[in-house]
Amino acid sequence: MEETQTDLLTDFVQEPWLIQASSGKRLANFLIDYLIFLVLMGGVGIVVALISPETLDTINTGGTGFNIIDRLVTMLLYATYMSCLEAITKGRSLGKIITSTRAVNEDGSVITSATAFKRGFSRIVPFEVLSAFGSPCYPWHDKWNHSFVIDLKKSPVL
Repeated sequence: MEETQTDLLTDFVQEPWLIQASSGKRLANFLIDYLIFLVLMGGVGIVVALISPETLDTINTGGTGFNIIDRLVTMLLYATYMSCLEAITKGRSLGKIITSTRAVNEDGSVITSATAFKRGFSRIVPFEVLSAFGSPCYPWHDKWNHSFVIDLKKSPVL
């Protein structure tokens, strides 16, 4: 008999008192976090441009508008940003704080810094963001790291 994603998540979530965050909240988390990341990187770009305009010229070589090194560095910076945020705040990013959600381990315990870093770097796998589509929302960065995101308003506070 074939197990569905819902069956797998139900088996994975060991504590019935943990209520998974909705797909809408997960999408809001992503959009808020990514927007804040882009604003921060824009700010860094402005500072670099003011201090050393030659550096921006070096980064933007190629003239095609698509520089693979730029993309790779951006992905690594995003992974580091998300990892550090979740490690420092014990499973919360700015998006999660705004939507009252938190990443936790499968048993409901607070994630460790190691788990936060694994979650952050799992996010840069190509097409990982597409793995969040579905009901329930169970993206690869949750699945691979035995974690999920709970709704703090519906679950007991950890």
